[in-house]
Amino acid sequence: MEKVLNIAAHIAQGYFSEYGQQIDEMKLHKLMYFAQRESIIQTGEPLFNATFYGWKYGPILKEIRSAYKDGSFIKIMPKKFIRDCSQILKKVLEEYAGKDSWSLSRLTHGEISWKNSRIGIPEEENSDNPMSLEDIIADAERIKSRRKMLNGLGLA
Repeated sequence: MEKVLNIAAHIAQGYFSEYGQQIDEMKLHKLMYFAQRESIIQTGEPLFNATFYGWKYGPILKEIRSAYKDGSFIKIMPKKFIRDCSQILKKVLEEYAGKDSWSLSRLTHGEISWKNSRIGIPEEENSDNPMSLEDIIADAERIKSRRKMLNGLGLA
């Protein structure tokens, strides 16, 4: 599996190349979630080993939160991948990077994994409840089925 901060650095670099600006932290968390889900869709395996948490605005990774908070994220240089995950990141950037952070937040609020991590948590509060990998896999299967159906109808 890839290192979570290496994937984040590649996404940030791809975003900068495409849009000419630094990616904001909220958007990066959401794109990391979509990258993890996309990896499961395309390969059946997670892209990285890290736990998402169901915060009020959607999934977050504490490793990224810490790196942004202490300013170290801007110094991280992407390294080579262990396996080729360029198609996964390309798909995520093409499909989601152009959306604003709040739209991505709303999209993640429709995910089973986020909803289940929020059970019993007031809407306005963050939570340290982890999002389960099994639930992220269920989200991936739902999207995979939807894409298959749309392809069958000639709509994708």
